[in-house]
Amino acid sequence: MNKIKKKLSFLYKSLIKLLFIIIYGKIIFCKNPEKDKNILIEEVKDENLKSPDNLRYYIYKIKNGRIFNDFVENVAIISGNKIINKVSYQQVKGEFKDANHNSVLHKGTPYLKKKIKGKVLSLTQGASGHKNYFHWLYDILPKINICSKNYSLKEINYFYISNIETYQKSTLEILGYDKIQIIDSNKNRHIQADEVICSEHPWYKKGFILEEAKKLPKWIVEWVSDSFINHGKKFSCNEKIFIDRSESAFSHCQFVNNEAIIDFLKNKGFTSYKVGQLSFQEQVYLFNNAKVIIGAHGAAFANLAFCKKDTKIIEIKPKNHPNYVDQHISKIKELDFNLIETDQLKNKYENGDIFLDTTDLKKFL
Repeated sequence: MNKIKKKLSFLYKSLIKLLFIIIYGKIIFCKNPEKDKNILIEEVKDENLKSPDNLRYYIYKIKNGRIFNDFVENVAIISGNKIINKVSYQQVKGEFKDANHNSVLHKGTPYLKKKIKGKVLSLTQGASGHKNYFHWLYDILPKINICSKNYSLKEINYFYISNIETYQKSTLEILGYDKIQIIDSNKNRHIQADEVICSEHPWYKKGFILEEAKKLPKWIVEWVSDSFINHGKKFSCNEKIFIDRSESAFSHCQFVNNEAIIDFLKNKGFTSYKVGQLSFQEQVYLFNNAKVIIGAHGAAFANLAFCKKDTKIIEIKPKNHPNYVDQHISKIKELDFNLIETDQLKNKYENGDIFLDTTDLKKFL
């Protein structure tokens, strides 16, 4: 019975694929986008904005362009029936590849196309760009800044991105882009607009994202800080803070002895904060006001951009966790960064993967 179901499922998917190829055509790789009359490629005018390889950014404008995304690992920017390299986004088993590996080349664009009148700025980039706090600050918003160097965003009618949350709305309001309409990329997987505008990813060009994050350009960290540092919302908070990550839905980078750590630090004058429960403006103020910040590696540390020079940071993560982006941001911001890497737990825990002996903290306090 299972074999029959699998065959029927395969047959159904094959028919759907064939149907949409008949409707919208087969997608091919665009070898020379600069020769396509519907594609305008311009170098970003601000010479201070450079990618990790120290190269200038480019902005693409596609007349009657299409965007297709599977909401996970593939975003295809298409002119006619040709996928455009560099501005399309595709990951294969977590590794960034060029557009020759995009799923549309063998699956087509199997969603009904919605036609949009006006100009659309494409900001979507797969799963990492939807609700992730770090990627919103350091990937998505910098894309807007890059495009704003050549084009007045007052001319943009829509942002193409997943439906945004409260903190994302706050950042757009501060930047003055809250009036631009949102096309939900989850509900509208396939669109065609009078004009599609997009840029290359600000820093992720190849390989695995955690490796590339260590090369996050200095200008992005400084721009995030400069854009929001004066918009912190003052509230009664401690200068010595512990980031309580137990609110996260994810079990990685969680303390199995979280309550014991909170009690220990409380006796040392610390207050614990579930940072995700604060408004964006309160997060800016909390980190800018802090003198000591302790916590497990997680999205809250994206706020390090708002810290004052020499703020003491104590980050804890498992030894096998390869993300060192917080150390990189701390170096740019001239923070007193300290890293505690914990051994892999022998027993499996449902609620975490870090056991922190509080005596290890005493060395840093």
